[in-house]
Order: sequence, then structure tokens, then C-alpha cells
Amino acid sequence: MTPDEPIPCNESGHAVAPGPGPHPDDFASQVIAVVESIPPGHVMTYGSVAAALGSRASRGVGQVMAYAGADLPWWRVIRASGHAPRDHEQRALERYRVEGTPLLWSRAGTFRVDLERASYRP
Repeated sequence: MTPDEPIPCNESGHAVAPGPGPHPDDFASQVIAVVESIPPGHVMTYGSVAAALGSRASRGVGQVMAYAGADLPWWRVIRASGHAPRDHEQRALERYRVEGTPLLWSRAGTFRVDLERASYRP
């Protein structure tokens, strides 16, 4: 599977690997492994997850997270701006507070993750 191919899904919308089991070279399996390795209180951007795999396919990482993210620590994969995944900001904020993820706050009361302090490099 290449980063540009659609991710195969089961009936509940979760990503599945073709064949009898996940292949270690499968892009989705590799993304999942990297995301699972991010420790509490740290984050990676979609682009940095892709880069950890030797790829530039940040959108491919986004696709994997869209299909398999519910079963992963999804709040630890963020946008390059430091903002939480779109439409999940409040749920992510709860997780960041529990894990002690460093945050930056604006005067308007919005937040983003402090990438300088929270970025994880596997």
C-alpha cells in the first residue's frame, strides 16, 4: 500500500491490513506503530510522523488517523501549527491537561501545544 492509496476499512470504519495479518512494511501499520510510541505529554505533527517513516505523506498519515485513530492516542498527533486535531480540540485539551502536555495560550483563550517543549522524535 502506498500513502496515496485509500486505506481499507472494516464495517466499523477501522483500518485493516490486507491478507492474514498486518505487514510490517504496510504504511498504515508503520504509522500506527509510530503513533503508539509517542509518550504521554508529547506530540508529533502529521508531517513528523511521515518523516519518521522516511516519507513526506503527511496527508497519508491523516488518512490513517481518520480511519484508525479512535483506537490510538490520536490527541498526540497534531497540526504543524501546534493546534489539536480539527473538531477535536476540547477532547484533546482534556487529554493534554491529564498528561501535562505543555500548552501555549492566546489572549483570546485559544490554545496550541508548545511544539518546542512537547515534540517527540522517535
